Amino acid sequence: MTADAKTPLEHVQDTLAQLKEIRHYAKNNVENLTAQWLLFDGELKKLKQAAPIEALMTRQSELHDALNEQIDALEELVVELQPPPEDAP
Repeated sequence: MTADAKTPLEHVQDTLAQLKEIRHYAKNNVENLTAQWLLFDGELKKLKQAAPIEALMTRQSELHDALNEQIDALEELVVELQPPPEDAP
């Protein structure tokens, strides 16, 4: 099926799937960065590198929150775009 032949519902579902995948990797990135932070917090502070890493962690967390909000919005849109059920005979 070509991109032109997709319905709006299919486009939203594709976008939703991509955002969920991005959210998964963003969550893993936050967890990995946090683990590194916990291991090297003292050393980073000594090297005056703690603040930039904290800023990155905050921005990554904000991205994760924004992804969740957009995923919720698209999930609601998917429900709205679902065709009405056909009446059973």
